[in-house]
Amino acid sequence: MISFTIALLALLAGYLLYSKFIERIFGPDDRPTPAVAHSDGVDFVTLPSWKVFMIQFLNIAGTGPIFGAIMGAWYGPVAYLWIIFGCIFAGAVHDYLSGMLSVRHNGANLPFLVGRYLGGKARVVMLVFSVFLLMMVGVVFVYSPALLLKDFGGTTTLWVIVIFAYYILATMLPIDKIIGKFYPVFAFALLFMAVALMVCLFVKMPELPELWSNLDDCNRNTNTAWLGTTGYMAKNPLFPCLFLTIACGAISGFHATQSPLMARCIKSERMGRPIFYGAMITEGVVALIWATVSMYFFYYGGWRECVDAQTANEFIAQFQGGSGKTLIQFFAAPSVVEKVCTGWLGLFGGILAIFGVVAAPITSGDTAFRSARLIIAEALHLDQRSIAKRFYIAIPMFIAAVALLLWQMENPDGFNTVWQWFGWSNQTLAVFTLWTITVYLVQKRKLFVVTLVPALFMTVVCATFLMVSPMAAGIDTSVGYWGSLAVLLIAILWFSAWYHKQTKHNNQ
Repeated sequence: MISFTIALLALLAGYLLYSKFIERIFGPDDRPTPAVAHSDGVDFVTLPSWKVFMIQFLNIAGTGPIFGAIMGAWYGPVAYLWIIFGCIFAGAVHDYLSGMLSVRHNGANLPFLVGRYLGGKARVVMLVFSVFLLMMVGVVFVYSPALLLKDFGGTTTLWVIVIFAYYILATMLPIDKIIGKFYPVFAFALLFMAVALMVCLFVKMPELPELWSNLDDCNRNTNTAWLGTTGYMAKNPLFPCLFLTIACGAISGFHATQSPLMARCIKSERMGRPIFYGAMITEGVVALIWATVSMYFFYYGGWRECVDAQTANEFIAQFQGGSGKTLIQFFAAPSVVEKVCTGWLGLFGGILAIFGVVAAPITSGDTAFRSARLIIAEALHLDQRSIAKRFYIAIPMFIAAVALLLWQMENPDGFNTVWQWFGWSNQTLAVFTLWTITVYLVQKRKLFVVTLVPALFMTVVCATFLMVSPMAAGIDTSVGYWGSLAVLLIAILWFSAWYHKQTKHNNQ
């Protein structure tokens, strides 16, 4: 519990101190925001700041900080370090500056911002890339809740149809009709679940693996081995897999597609720090809580409080097999949510668990499709005040999404394939966003190192995955890591050359 407590305090200190430092670098002022200057009653709508925060939190969170943290917990307490440093110095900075950059550019979507600062070719790549990623988000977060809802009646296909029908409504209607009314309630429930589990942790004060724990201490208290000594780590090396597994709790490119939604709804630039930076820190806290609960569940027999030994052994065996199948991990994660919530919080916890594994992914899916609609509309210069024009984009978009979903359902390894590449695409999107912000800061003669370092790190993470992942090149890590070093050096040289040219241009 010591490592967990320190990590919790570190996230709080990050918001109180580092967020103000980042805010001073950007320099918010009193100019009219897009919600005020371009109000259209559909997407540009001024909302109360507390409501904007809750919607932003749920938009970027969903089940990401829960499922990702559960899967990341198998790397042990080192997950704490990634959540702390990733969230404070990368993820929250990424979210705040991308959100504020959208505010400064009339609520522009990510592809426009990328094109504005990285060039027209980068904009075209990002347009296709981001729309495809958003569609993958929507498809990924249709199938998993449908599988769970069928236990309450109906078939998986029926629930997929129902969820898609909801997606169409949420995508087409003005943002204050469904999202503005229900999302704050869902966000409150997600936060309440996390806080309740945190209280349980401090009341129980369970023995947990610490950052300084040795393997013998961990193995002595459970019938499972520390994952670093099993086939799982061999198939899923700490670098880069941890940094792709825990994404939404540390840094996630998906957030940069969601922040423009709220950039069109805030009434003052000065609310950007609590809304964008604060929502990411809050998400980091949720991830930290679930990583801690999961470590107790996995390593120190916490499952005994929630489920019988036979079921637990079968569950744990899924991970110990070393298959590297994200499909197994993903569908095991909802089991952890259900067992922990019902075991620790009773009937009310069971209700929260259903929310966590059903409502949260659905709310991520609908805002993903909404963001895709707006990105396409912006690229086509198609005004969205008319519902007919919204249908022009939504109909072909949903047809393509259904085709991807059908392929996923019919292919035995379809979900695993989509999820693996979704994880990589998500972090690659963060790379584009961080480089965009870095170029912006250089051009504005602001302190750019705050995004340059995360941009370099995430560039290497994504490049390493392409080299060492069995789903990509599959190069041995002993060779792949040298390739990663080469990528780092190339990125540094490229930026140095560009920076020298930019500085020379600014001085003329």
